[in-house]
Amino acid sequence: MTLSRNITLHLPKRLEIGAGAISRVQAWAGDAAHILVIASPHTSGFVERLALSGKVSIFNAVPGEPDIACLDAALAAARAARPDLVVGLGGGSVMDLAKLVAAICDSGETLDEIAGPNRVADRRTRLAQVATTAGTGSEAGIRALITDPGKGAKIAVESPHLLADLAVLDPELTFTVPPAITAATGIDAMAHCVEAFTNRNAHPVIDGYARMGIDLVGRYLARAVADGSDTEAREGMMLASFYGGICLGPVNTAAGHALAYPLGTLLHLPHGLANAIIFPHVLAFNESVAPAKTAEIAAALGLSGDLLPAAHRFCADLGVEMRLSAHGAREDQLDRFANDAHAIRRLMDNNPRDMSVDQVREIYRAAF
Repeated sequence: MTLSRNITLHLPKRLEIGAGAISRVQAWAGDAAHILVIASPHTSGFVERLALSGKVSIFNAVPGEPDIACLDAALAAARAARPDLVVGLGGGSVMDLAKLVAAICDSGETLDEIAGPNRVADRRTRLAQVATTAGTGSEAGIRALITDPGKGAKIAVESPHLLADLAVLDPELTFTVPPAITAATGIDAMAHCVEAFTNRNAHPVIDGYARMGIDLVGRYLARAVADGSDTEAREGMMLASFYGGICLGPVNTAAGHALAYPLGTLLHLPHGLANAIIFPHVLAFNESVAPAKTAEIAAALGLSGDLLPAAHRFCADLGVEMRLSAHGAREDQLDRFANDAHAIRRLMDNNPRDMSVDQVREIYRAAF
């Protein structure tokens, strides 16, 4: 193994894994007097299972793609509650919001001041992340994304101060996730691993996590979609998501996610669904420059024959509607999607094969 460059790997201070793991949050929280739980309208139903002994406030006005106004509202709730513990209880959007709230609720910093890498000064409020989907792996990572509706783009904040003190992977919390969302978020988890694995900044240590994540998706995603109460499959997918989150730290994603983001900010598609639609096209686009790793991915997922139709079929067989036109996209929007995606250089520059605006547009047209 050749360690071609130095990397820094950040992990949550403590990880609780397994059915019923949410019950361990109470002992860890100890004597926290004021707790703010960030949740979605659906996941706020799990708050009682935390069994927290302090005064609990809940902010659950979190949409699928939280924006600056949502962050401002959550910060107002935090400043009213004055928490010594913030708990993110939900999927990636909820956990990203919880990171930002915990980091700046008592610091006076603004989003503009912390946007970008390593600009968060400190964090005094403890943070627990309790995942309720298997997709983004946000509980493992040091990044948070917020939509700027004015620019139609996402603002990324990256800092070790966004890392969870406690991360909880309880497969029982994912039992009620519908099959369509299970499929889309599972493909998102896989895309994190695949895009880090084939990345021009790939690293042997991260390759290990990526391989484990891709293998788990190949073994368990179809089972989790078919039977939401399959504990083994749900736990396997939560681990795949966690490994994908680790991959995002030192390596990050590439063109696949760059092409998915405009579908979220402009078309308002859920992040997992956007990634699922794009995934086969970018995987096939990169095959010529990463043939050995692409072959590993195909083998782990059970893909055979021509890669693009095989990867497309993998996603479609999970129940994902793969046509952008079926999700409300118009052909006259494709140029805007392409220009916006191509401009996300922090991701496009990671792609192993250079992609022109015209090539981005061709992928959107193929997905249309």
